[in-house]
Amino acid sequence: MVGTANSPVSSPAMSKSFHVPQVSTGQAYAMLGGAALMMTLAMGIRQNLGLFQAPASKELGIAISDFALAISVQQIAWGVSQPIAGVFADKYGTRWVALIGSVLYIVGIWLTATAQSVLPIILGAGVLIGVSLACTTSGITANIAARVVEPGRRTLAFGLVSAAGSVGTMLTAPIAAYLLNTDGWRTAVWAFVILALAMLPAAWIGSRADKLPNSLSTDRNLTLAGALDEARRHSGYVVMALAFFVCGLQLVFITTHLPTYLAQCGMDASYSAVALMLIGGFNILSSWLFGWLGDKYPKRLLLGAIYLLRSLTVALFFLFPPTPLSVVLFGAAMGTLWLGVIPLVNGLVVQIFGLRFLSTLTGIAFLSHQAGSFLGAWGGGYLYDLMGSYDLAWKIGVLIGLIAGTAQLLMNDRPTARVLAAQASPA
Repeated sequence: MVGTANSPVSSPAMSKSFHVPQVSTGQAYAMLGGAALMMTLAMGIRQNLGLFQAPASKELGIAISDFALAISVQQIAWGVSQPIAGVFADKYGTRWVALIGSVLYIVGIWLTATAQSVLPIILGAGVLIGVSLACTTSGITANIAARVVEPGRRTLAFGLVSAAGSVGTMLTAPIAAYLLNTDGWRTAVWAFVILALAMLPAAWIGSRADKLPNSLSTDRNLTLAGALDEARRHSGYVVMALAFFVCGLQLVFITTHLPTYLAQCGMDASYSAVALMLIGGFNILSSWLFGWLGDKYPKRLLLGAIYLLRSLTVALFFLFPPTPLSVVLFGAAMGTLWLGVIPLVNGLVVQIFGLRFLSTLTGIAFLSHQAGSFLGAWGGGYLYDLMGSYDLAWKIGVLIGLIAGTAQLLMNDRPTARVLAAQASPA
């Protein structure tokens, strides 16, 4: 049984441990592992949907932009749902949010596997998976990790959960590529349905963290309206949310359109899977590295550096015809600059506002991210259909990425007066 906030288990050994004293080491890692597994399946499957864009569009007789529209709808559904899921998680706990999200994910993949037209793909891969992602990924797993881990190690914990979650992309990409080449895209999607079933027990185990506290005594009078007003008036939070728009645009443009771009350049589909696998693999390093760095150095500077370096990496890749070596280097570089943003954004929200409404405030920032994701997926497909290439799309992505990265470097990351007062008061 997990201890409550009123009956902590205290010992010198546990007080120095990575986790809070209310739980044992085994309980802490079980909860973090459950959160990580839920996220790795949700993100791993979702990030490989672009592999099915060309074959599904060909079989169903739909345009590339029609499939891209489904992915774009997913981004909007995810973004709109994230603040709502965050409010419920902050107020009632993560268990039912995560379980309902896992069920929706399974249904969404099933609808995609059985689709005979574009509508079930938009509903399944778009709406249902989008809502599910709001309930099963970083907005909820950060809530779990923040309760389980000691305050001084939280940014690292956010990174570790994201790193474990990144394993999904690395493992599901070769599975999808193999089945796609041997048995077709529908068999590959059915394999994803089976994998998604494991999200249910993972959500149940991870959400045991609900029994741990997520606020200090100084937060007891903080209301949702008060937290939203603090966020609205904090210029640094506004800048971070706007920069997050560009992050979403760049990442979803890559996951959705890289397979089509490489095919257009005459490269085998297996190279797309290799790139996505490398992105997943290097995400593990990225999430851990930036989580560790975020506990030691200014998070705003690290976040701005990621945006600037990512934009330069995209520019270098698209400036020259792709080769097997450049695809490998691109996948490794993008993976290193991919999910490292998650622990930094979560860490900045905790640094500025505290824990009480972590999922809500990261969810609102993530809505901006998903608006960018919509434009990256649908806009990239639209420009491709219109111009026959991705040249204009990647140039726009690089330009606004450089602007966002510079603004992120200069953001105000000072904690609110409430958080500063809590830090100054005795524990």
